[in-house]
Amino acid sequence: MAGIRNHFTIEMALVGLLVLALLDFTVAQIGVCYGSLGNGLTRPPEVVTLYNQNNIQRMRIYDPDQPTLQALRGSSIEVMLGVPNTDLQNLAASQNNANTWIQNNVRNYPNVRFRYIAVGNEVSLMKQDTSQFVPFVLPAMRNIQTAISAAGLGNQIKVSTSIETDVLGNSYPPSDGVFRPEVGQYLGGIIQFLVNNRAPLLVNIYPYFALIRNLQQISLEYALFTSSEL
Repeated sequence: MAGIRNHFTIEMALVGLLVLALLDFTVAQIGVCYGSLGNGLTRPPEVVTLYNQNNIQRMRIYDPDQPTLQALRGSSIEVMLGVPNTDLQNLAASQNNANTWIQNNVRNYPNVRFRYIAVGNEVSLMKQDTSQFVPFVLPAMRNIQTAISAAGLGNQIKVSTSIETDVLGNSYPPSDGVFRPEVGQYLGGIIQFLVNNRAPLLVNIYPYFALIRNLQQISLEYALFTSSEL
């Protein structure tokens, strides 16, 4: 089990904390990201066991890995399922492609507690390695939403996308946060989609890195989400 714990420690350090905002936007719930990149990783059934043993009730996976979805069958763990960036163009191209994706990765697992589908991860005009996917994010989200609604899962699963904080022109303090002007048009359409479907905008945050880079201004309480300051 020590190897499993080390893997999760590294994963948390790399991806930060995943904040899942509830639909009323008044409560945040913390889950653990389960990455699958690496050598000699623990098998998914053992990972699910580790979650259960530590009362971790929410998991994020970055792609529809079939062994992981099989291991999650019948568990009480709520899942955020990621759509890889490399799938976005295909899903944006046609509704049938999105329907097939949902059938294979969601409807075929009726006893997995899907809660969110994150369509793309940190796709941004600010990043050279993801900027080519920008035109496909919103169309893919729309097609996935249509497929989810057609499956009768629209009240159970919310469709969103995960952004990075580099799209913010200012991020501290959080109450003064504002998007960079150059991403306004791209994110504006996404945010309107989310408002229309009562879904949250998902953000990958890395409080540890923010803390160590600015110890003079940022407190440990802020990095641990325990600060009362805005």
